[in-house]
Amino acid sequence: MRIKLTIALLIAWFQAVGAINSADLKVSFVNFYPGEDIYELEGHSVIRLQTPQSDMAVSYGMFDFNSPGFVYRFVKGETDYWVAAVPWDRFAELYRRQGRTIVEHPILLDSVQKVRLLEVLDRNLLPQNRVYRYNYVKDNCALRPLRAIQEAVGDSIMLPAPEGEAAQAKTFREVMRLYHKNYPWYQFGIDLALGSGIDYPISDAEKAFAPIVLDSQLPRAMAQGKNLTAEPIVVFQGHDATLGPTPWYLTPMAVSLAILVLGILFTVRDIRRLRVTRWFDAVLYALFGLAGCLLAFLIFVSVHEATSPNWLFLWLNPLALCVPLFIWLKKCNIIVFWYQILNFALLIAMVALWPMLGQSANPAFWPLVACDALRAANYIYVTIRQRQISR
Repeated sequence: MRIKLTIALLIAWFQAVGAINSADLKVSFVNFYPGEDIYELEGHSVIRLQTPQSDMAVSYGMFDFNSPGFVYRFVKGETDYWVAAVPWDRFAELYRRQGRTIVEHPILLDSVQKVRLLEVLDRNLLPQNRVYRYNYVKDNCALRPLRAIQEAVGDSIMLPAPEGEAAQAKTFREVMRLYHKNYPWYQFGIDLALGSGIDYPISDAEKAFAPIVLDSQLPRAMAQGKNLTAEPIVVFQGHDATLGPTPWYLTPMAVSLAILVLGILFTVRDIRRLRVTRWFDAVLYALFGLAGCLLAFLIFVSVHEATSPNWLFLWLNPLALCVPLFIWLKKCNIIVFWYQILNFALLIAMVALWPMLGQSANPAFWPLVACDALRAANYIYVTIRQRQISR
């Protein structure tokens, strides 16, 4: 959600807070269902504050995608989001236009808890406090407002098991995959970039990082031994605003299998003629090497906590760039030869140890791993046979 915070909105917010009687304040937790952009696939959450004088949405999901260096800083882990108070009608209208369902959960707070909530939100909206380091699964647009409500209640909020498929999901990654089914390349990228830090067993409360999951939990949430919310209200009944399924032939698995088939065909030809198809290996390992550079950045430079350890680094690492750099130079073939021996050994070790490493792999990785191992073995075999023949 990209709405710029303005001084006018802040002034309106503070005036509303100062003018109201807590008995007139209605507090709701509002969930917006998924949209078509990748950062909207789990939905969004806000706190809605209604008084006779104002109707405001407090959102912890504000960011400016067009700010200088946003993508680099996001990849590095400098994911700075901020909280803002926005007029409800203006905020909700954007979601209505996208056809996204809006569900409101009235929060059952007494007068003391309402005042405490306003104090929490006031404090969060101060210029020195409003920016926070966003964490996709541990500190995001759903968990921040939920914690504000919890602080106001003065007791832990007990969230039940979610409904539907999310009840069976055991890890952060499994929850993500539920809502990324029509976005296989996005999930492919997540499975590539994020390591075993999102694959440990999580509680029902931790599943609430996804607003769409939290929406099914709130009607049965408890605090201080009683219901936290009243009956939910469907503010706007939309439709499935996400994109349709990706055609099977454009999915990561289809592309990976196509690359593996090409690898098999070129390997058969290489063995028959005892000559390596250098252009194929150069392109293949250039892609692997570039992916390895990205993983190296995420593992050793980025401050994202979930990017390390990432055991895919045994497969994808910058050393793969030895192939496109040196395969064309006869004097450097020995470098490629010893790299492929090391590469083949690492691939075998990774496959053998994978069940014990505690990391979930995208199914489309395995045809690529197989192609890598096949081409490594092919280069080793052809090189040895050429040396035997030349003696």
